[in-house]
Amino acid sequence: MPQRDDRRLFEFILLEGAQAGLSWLSILRRRENYRAAFAGFDPEKVAHFGAADVSRLLAERGIVRNRKKIESAVTNARAFLGVAEEFGSFASYMWGFVDGTPIKNAWAAPSDVPAQTPLSERISADMRRRGFTFFGPVIAYSHMQAVGMVNDHLTCCFRRAEVLS
Repeated sequence: MPQRDDRRLFEFILLEGAQAGLSWLSILRRRENYRAAFAGFDPEKVAHFGAADVSRLLAERGIVRNRKKIESAVTNARAFLGVAEEFGSFASYMWGFVDGTPIKNAWAAPSDVPAQTPLSERISADMRRRGFTFFGPVIAYSHMQAVGMVNDHLTCCFRRAEVLS
């Protein structure tokens, strides 16, 4: 479903960075632990995390304890706030890539759904230029799907019609 709430968009960026190289289900099972560990996904608070917070998170059993991913969450919070300030909101920035309207695909089988697209490559490159880390083209496309910028529900999916409206 289309998401335009900045905090929700930050939540997905943080979780997608944590998911890199892992199954999405493993992160979803830890979602509430991430919410507690990362200040309710408040980008303002996460942007102020320092070395002591990183150490605390590395000891947190309920999240993936990968230093690079934890440090990336802090770096991305700072970049997120910079983008939000420049564009008025992070949602305005992201949704600008699709002119505010979700891309509606019509895939018949899971194997038809791409892992990345030229647009996700462009978004990823722009975000990396703005200081984001752990946000390559595959994660960018996953983000687009998760926040409703692209509707990749299969043509046979019961949710497809609901999301199209």
